[in-house]
Amino acid sequence: MKLNEYGQPVGDALPDWQPVEPPAALRIDGKFCCLERLDAQRHGESLYHAFQQNEDGRSWTYLPYGPFESLQEYRDFLLGIEAKKDPYQFAIIDKVSGRAAGTVSLMRIDVTNGVIETGHLVYSLLMQRTAISTEVMLLLLEYVFITLGYRRLEWKCDALNAPSRAAAERFGFTFEGVFRQMLVTQGRNRDTAWYAILDYEYAKMRAGYAAWLASDNFDAAGRQKQKLAEFLQN
Repeated sequence: MKLNEYGQPVGDALPDWQPVEPPAALRIDGKFCCLERLDAQRHGESLYHAFQQNEDGRSWTYLPYGPFESLQEYRDFLLGIEAKKDPYQFAIIDKVSGRAAGTVSLMRIDVTNGVIETGHLVYSLLMQRTAISTEVMLLLLEYVFITLGYRRLEWKCDALNAPSRAAAERFGFTFEGVFRQMLVTQGRNRDTAWYAILDYEYAKMRAGYAAWLASDNFDAAGRQKQKLAEFLQN
């Protein structure tokens, strides 16, 4: 424990810390997918049709928007967010088909303290339970911690959203607690579960993510042989 001159416990000194830059990438390339800066004209139709593959509206239950009844309604929604710098939205592009299959963003961007959140994750059936869904998070982790130099990446979700909470833990995020009655979403109360990864934690995870992504972990059909969690536990 570090003490100041008054004998009070204080946090570690950060003499070299400097504010970081906000996200500005137009494209982040991966093995199975890439993240492209969201463009309503370029991505809107692909995204809309990808989400139409879902049998019902359950993908939108815990989000403050959607489902969308028409392509025009969805395009209008995208036009309202594509130019925003916070949240900074990406379309997730399947490299095999070349089409957009989901969205993700970086948001609540705090460059002074090096804190950022990932959110607005909407995965269509075209990418659920595929290697793409995992690689998206690897691309964001590398961009946030290695390229931009942030200290903390947060994941927040409705405390009742069990699949999102399970995904956060699978990706290596640490559960930090529940903020009760934090939001009103679609006319309902939302208690928010908080998760985070810190820079030094990700430094230890990088080898596990790299091992998961290695070619010998995938069969000829692109199916993973070992799950990410098995590599992160090592």
